[in-house]
Amino acid sequence: MNFIDLLDKISGKEALEEKSSRRESFQKIKRIGKQAALASIPFALAATGKKTSAATMAMPAASAMASPTDILNFALTLEYLERNFYQIGLDTTGLIPEKDKDVFALILDHEKSHVNFLAAALGGLADPEPTFDFTVGGALDTFTDYGTFLLLSQGFEDTGVRAYKGQAGALAIDNTLLEYALQIHSVEARHASQVRRMRGEKGWITGNGSVGTAIAAVYEGEANTVQGGVELKGLFDDFGGTAAITEAFDEPLSMAEVNAIAGLFIV
Repeated sequence: MNFIDLLDKISGKEALEEKSSRRESFQKIKRIGKQAALASIPFALAATGKKTSAATMAMPAASAMASPTDILNFALTLEYLERNFYQIGLDTTGLIPEKDKDVFALILDHEKSHVNFLAAALGGLADPEPTFDFTVGGALDTFTDYGTFLLLSQGFEDTGVRAYKGQAGALAIDNTLLEYALQIHSVEARHASQVRRMRGEKGWITGNGSVGTAIAAVYEGEANTVQGGVELKGLFDDFGGTAAITEAFDEPLSMAEVNAIAGLFIV
């Protein structure tokens, strides 16, 4: 099938204006052509119409519907964690190789900006900054072994990406807050991709990620292959198979799941 014809079929004016469900969108992809379906999923999702927001609000991660203040304080705690982590890392002589210092200095600047932004938005409603222990009571050699520092950096950044996504449904009722959250979310995703590549991994998550490591909990649920109510496993064996499916979609983390991860490092 001609790929341009395929795009015309799934992203033309009529398709974009059609109010169909995500399930129907995936079914259309399957009918149009299995060989090109994986590359076409983002375009087909453009036709989900108004029902998309309803589906988002029904996500398990958003079902608790925390208040905007709770969500902003939740995000602020994560940003405090990341900012302090990178500050200690950069202040620790001999930990970060010279060639990598500029990368982490830039990430630190970003995290400082995120903290300042969220703290200003919350004003007097901001929660106090926690005290962190990035060694988890001495169990991790975080600031004496660069490999451990990199591993935790990856884990914190990927947690941040999934955390912001997990609260998208709750923020969908406030366009301004949703826009701000997504702006931070995309930067966290770039951080995660950069650090993953520095560790010799792909820039995206495959399956359940770093199984058997100190950050394994960060990736629970990432092996999911059901999207929009459709089981995708087995449909794209010629295009990377199950691994490619899990790489194509990031899964959200609930506030409780993120707090359980971050809580390991809060005294």
